[in-house]
Amino acid sequence: MTTATNSTPYLLLIRCPDEPGLIYHISRVLYGHGLNILRNDEFVERTASSFFMRTEFTGTFHADALLQELREALPAAADIRLSDNRPKNIVLLVTKEHHCLSELLVRHAFQELHARILAVVSNHEVLGDLTRQFGVPFHYVSHEGKSREAHEAEVREVLDGYAPEYVVLAKYMRILSPEFVAAYANRLINIHHSFLPAFVGASPYAQAYERGVKIIGATAHFVNEQLDQGPIIAQSVIPIDHTHSAAEMAQAGRDVEKIVLARSLRLVFAERVFVHRNKTIIFD
Repeated sequence: MTTATNSTPYLLLIRCPDEPGLIYHISRVLYGHGLNILRNDEFVERTASSFFMRTEFTGTFHADALLQELREALPAAADIRLSDNRPKNIVLLVTKEHHCLSELLVRHAFQELHARILAVVSNHEVLGDLTRQFGVPFHYVSHEGKSREAHEAEVREVLDGYAPEYVVLAKYMRILSPEFVAAYANRLINIHHSFLPAFVGASPYAQAYERGVKIIGATAHFVNEQLDQGPIIAQSVIPIDHTHSAAEMAQAGRDVEKIVLARSLRLVFAERVFVHRNKTIIFD
């Protein structure tokens, strides 16, 4: 028997082909088990006729019996998942820039991240002292003199020791191989220093300065095998003008990056994000 309290509701996460009566059937099953729905969000992606639903509920229930009854009530292709909404275990990958790491370490220290940072891994030693000040293990895995495959194998060995649910690229400035990405499918989250799809790759603020753009921004996204092309989780922009130098744009951009990354993690860790093809369905 599984128990949920009002302060920590359970989550029911469903995706399936759309058809009439889905919300009724799901609600009927929950009501039949004596469960109380606190919040319900649903969406139909019409081009693919796909139904998505996130339900917060409380009560005492048998998880296996509840799932079995839901399977019987929903289409055979339904993906049904129960979550206890606990904090997620994560590892951060970083290089030299501190702003995103600092933001996440502070939020973690004050229990605002809904996650446990198990460790920080870097290909440079620069951020080691900062990380250890927060009592978080720091692993330096140098890439010098190694092939990408050899370096990634060492990084994966460290990650395997922690078995994180998510790996966060908090300004990790190395391109990952398709094999590495595949090992953490829909579990790698990156912050990109521009408003995608504009200015992908290196030196985005120099590109923005040369183009005379009037806004700059940041994009948090899941990583896939295509550079900076994964499903987008969160984005934000701020206005600028011709008086901003490339350096000033970069400083403003760093402020946006850390907030966008933190917001995207809040959404993912609260089970508010469904990945659908190469985009996301988000219940905020």
